[in-house]
Amino acid sequence: MNADTTTRLLVGRCLEYPDSRLYGDLPRLRAALEGAGPEAADLIGGFLDHVAATEPLDLCAHYTATFDTRNRRCLYLTWWADGDTRRRGLSLVRLKQTYREHGLEYADEELPDFLPVALDFAARRPAAGTALLEEHRVGLELLRLAVTAADTPYAAVLEALCTTLPGPSPQTKEEAKAMARNGPPRELVGIGSPSAPFGPGIGPPSAPFGPGTDLPWPAVSAPPFTERPSP
Repeated sequence: MNADTTTRLLVGRCLEYPDSRLYGDLPRLRAALEGAGPEAADLIGGFLDHVAATEPLDLCAHYTATFDTRNRRCLYLTWWADGDTRRRGLSLVRLKQTYREHGLEYADEELPDFLPVALDFAARRPAAGTALLEEHRVGLELLRLAVTAADTPYAAVLEALCTTLPGPSPQTKEEAKAMARNGPPRELVGIGSPSAPFGPGIGPPSAPFGPGTDLPWPAVSAPPFTERPSP
């Protein structure tokens, strides 16, 4: 598992709703930082310190207030491309097709465009998952900028994610929008669910996660995806 994959799995875990499992997993998450890139490890490590120092109910309330569409801070990636329009439904269907084409069947009740699920997909299918993140690069950068402006520790988590994408991150909304105009064509696709999207199949339930440590696999909670049988 390379540094980008480890970083993305850690970010996905940090961006889930902060239930008791997050607190229970803190030792393993800290150990897994060894496998992330140095910059990402520092950023995520700082966030984990914040989690450890924060009461669970306070962190839950902060999470809910931070990732809110009313404040233009949304973890559902097709929302950034389509908003609340009919096009988003098509994007979600196309995303499910993308997962299916890469041998994964989506089987969760949550909409399939939750960022932690996309990150889990990118770990299981690195080339296709990275392409999916790059298609949504503008939305990811706009989310990072909005969360940074909100002065929340979650900004470090999103900054860590963006270190796994090629090239420098834009520093303003205008630069992010210019990236959309100047970059490659982007398909209207979406992402995943707040529980583990791909189920077993990439490895045993405690597959190796970074040097010297095991982390419950996948990084997100219950398995809404299953591996499709080979044709």
